[in-house]
Amino acid sequence: ACEQDTLAAAAPQLRKIIHIDMDCFYAAIEMRDHPELVGKPVAVGGRSSRRGVLTTCNYPARTFGCHSAMPTYKALQLCPALIVMPTRFEVYQHESKRIRQVFKRFTDLIEPLSLDEAYLDVSHWRSSGAAVAREIRREIQETTGLTASAGIATNKLIAKIASDWRKPNGQFEVTSSEVDAFMAELSVRKLWGVGGKTAERLAKMGIQTCSDIRAWSLPDLNHRLGRLGIELYHLCRGEDDRPVRSSRERKSVSNERTYPENLTSEHG
Repeated sequence: ACEQDTLAAAAPQLRKIIHIDMDCFYAAIEMRDHPELVGKPVAVGGRSSRRGVLTTCNYPARTFGCHSAMPTYKALQLCPALIVMPTRFEVYQHESKRIRQVFKRFTDLIEPLSLDEAYLDVSHWRSSGAAVAREIRREIQETTGLTASAGIATNKLIAKIASDWRKPNGQFEVTSSEVDAFMAELSVRKLWGVGGKTAERLAKMGIQTCSDIRAWSLPDLNHRLGRLGIELYHLCRGEDDRPVRSSRERKSVSNERTYPENLTSEHG
């Protein structure tokens, strides 16, 4: 069992940050609620027309190349046996709240990123971050019947990257002594701010991995890439001092609707 440390530390300690990421959350809920779907390729999303888009899909579907944000018609071309379930956001939100209640049993420092993932700061626990993560994942499965994966590290950057390492239903810890080696051969695509176009730009500079970035000086990166270059200089070394914030300011609220046919009226 995990032991919570109630004594103040005599000196600053490294943070214990956990990134929890539910495994194909929406699709997993559909398989839980419809056991006949287990073992079959399943996706959640729009089904009515060529405008439909997948929200997520399970691991059997991913073996065919299906993925989130893919047009449904294209996914069905890749996997004709794909079962596309309609979205049930009220159900997903309800399960997300139940998972949040599990988090609250371990810490008040919870930073949700979406319905199915969050950062947790468990630095106040005497037990290792890995032990706490195992207990959280166990309680999530016991409470909801769903599995979660976790990344454990001393900061948010590495914890989030690590949560992908042992998916599904696994966890991976990067200790402070392992950070340098872990980051060295990491693809730059794993770093925040590096999408497809940025990756192409970096490739033209001979940069594919974090080690490649480390070969550049800070002034040179700043000159070539500006603010992004400064950020990459620190990120490629696994440096991230952002705290887990239990209340995140909402930047925007959006709502969209996909129509079966193109609209000619801007007020449509």
